[in-house]
Amino acid sequence: MIGVLVSGEGTNLQALLDADLPVVAVASNNTKAKALDRAAKAGIDAGAFPTVEFDSRERRDEELAEWLAERGVELVVLAGYMQLLTTPFLERFPGRILNIHPSLLPAFPGAHAVEDALAHGVKVTGATVHFVDEGIDTGPIVLQEAVEIREGDTPKTLHARIQAVEHRLLPAAVRLFLEGKLRSPVGAA
Repeated sequence: MIGVLVSGEGTNLQALLDADLPVVAVASNNTKAKALDRAAKAGIDAGAFPTVEFDSRERRDEELAEWLAERGVELVVLAGYMQLLTTPFLERFPGRILNIHPSLLPAFPGAHAVEDALAHGVKVTGATVHFVDEGIDTGPIVLQEAVEIREGDTPKTLHARIQAVEHRLLPAAVRLFLEGKLRSPVGAA
């Protein structure tokens, strides 16, 4: 059972839904995230956990983790979730959190990967699915695919091509995990 964390439109969430993966819960830090509407239309439990409503990020993450666990979530997928997860959350789902990132990690971690790739003048960037650890986009890499940067690319045009790759890679990685073909050393005893 999959819980998906989102902050915006939810196109990667839609890719998971289109792949008929068992998404049972969708949560966001953003009460206005369009992804929550996608979840509701699909009949999936959806909830918002904005940081401002909690005493701390740790407390928010504890509540979020509990909400997901109550819905039977075994794998957490970050699909455009623009918040760092705290230790209480990571400890609740050790080795069971995947993230999609719009670069070929370890290059260009963080929230502005597409803009950073363009600013550095690289010729290739891409998409990466990785396990989440306590760092910023530092967890073990699961799948990657390159995307050529074209002359005249803008953040919008490049991100659109990267998203097309993300929409293939993320469901593939989730399927590998669910089939038991993928294990993470993150949080392993």
